[in-house]
Amino acid sequence: MEQAEFNKDLLKFLNASPTPWHAVATMKTRLDAAGFKELDEKEDWSLGRNCSYYVIRNGSSIVAFRTGANDAVTSGIRMVGAHTDSPCLKVKPNPELRRKGYYQLGVEVYGGVLMNPWFDRDLSLAGRVTFLDGQGKVVDTLVDFRKPVAFIPSLAIHLDREANTKRTVNAQTDLPPVLMQVAEDDATSFNELLGQQIASESGLKVRKVLGYELGFYDAQEAGFVGLREDFIASARLDNLLSCYIGLQSLLNTSGDEAALLVCNDHEEVGSVSSEGAQGPFLTAVLDRWCGAGKAKAIAHSMMISADNAHGVHPNFIDKHDENHGPILNQGPVIKVNHNQRYATNSRSAAVYRHISDELGLPHQSFVVRSDMGCGSTIGPLTAANLGVTTLDIGVPQFGMHSIRELIGTEDGFTLFRVLTEFMQRKQVF
Repeated sequence: MEQAEFNKDLLKFLNASPTPWHAVATMKTRLDAAGFKELDEKEDWSLGRNCSYYVIRNGSSIVAFRTGANDAVTSGIRMVGAHTDSPCLKVKPNPELRRKGYYQLGVEVYGGVLMNPWFDRDLSLAGRVTFLDGQGKVVDTLVDFRKPVAFIPSLAIHLDREANTKRTVNAQTDLPPVLMQVAEDDATSFNELLGQQIASESGLKVRKVLGYELGFYDAQEAGFVGLREDFIASARLDNLLSCYIGLQSLLNTSGDEAALLVCNDHEEVGSVSSEGAQGPFLTAVLDRWCGAGKAKAIAHSMMISADNAHGVHPNFIDKHDENHGPILNQGPVIKVNHNQRYATNSRSAAVYRHISDELGLPHQSFVVRSDMGCGSTIGPLTAANLGVTTLDIGVPQFGMHSIRELIGTEDGFTLFRVLTEFMQRKQVF
């Protein structure tokens, strides 16, 4: 795969994945096409050598792995981790708001949303809906309106002369999107609208909507940006970019060595869930794969946690340590924090640097300023749960947690090449 092909396919992946459930569904389709077999956690597993599998939990987290021609217990597992969720605005359970003839929905802020960029954007709506079907069965389906259906208008500067100096955003009162105009006596419920959308998308009969997990998203598709198209702009680059890179790396390995990709939901809100990185999902998969030999397998293994990094912003250079300001298109970023907000140590960093240097590819390092707090990833959580040597790395980006983010066109492909080699390397340590 060449870089141009990689980036064009990345855009397709991003556009097809407006929510964690859609991202997992997209990955499932690609894994099925590559001959991976789906496993059911409710059933017994009989795993063969040199075979490919995946298992999904909650529809929003996935573990995919190759058992390899060589024994995973004695040769270890080359693991890559990422997360499927992104900060967004989630629809509340009783969301309908009718004000001055406008139909709006109440929303809850999910994760560390950069709220100002959500104003004056064309928004669509997607997620998972659970409902009672025509046969009286409780079923799930994915919903994606796939067109602009909502808007959060800014208050005009004429009505707030201090907007550019003092305006703040109140998540409760300022963020409910406008969906349409309705008559005074209109009693249309949001659940009715969902039922109509499900029937339109899939032809399924909806007797009653029982629940949903829906989020608004930027309706503008991912695309190339810049006079020379040096950049890619998109929603959800944090962290669907890493999911895509990990997936492509796994699909392109030789298959001789045991390799695994885990993409967890709920990283943006702390990972405390049955399918989050602090939950038992990955451990349960490894228990069933390696059995009594799991501890030995872990001792031979390594995890690379891939989650985007903060590129040094040319307008805010002083927000970075002067020696650790990653530049877009100059290589993936090894993330270090000695207070264990990142799980990188000298050994795991050396493995990445060695492979990258062998391939003649660039890499950078990031350490947060000593007078600023540091974010975190699934890296430390996975390292603590499994006891596995872990590296935190990511593609540098601008606008992290904005509704639209920016990366360079070269860095994702660079990380893909290194992770592909990592996943098929005979000996990690």
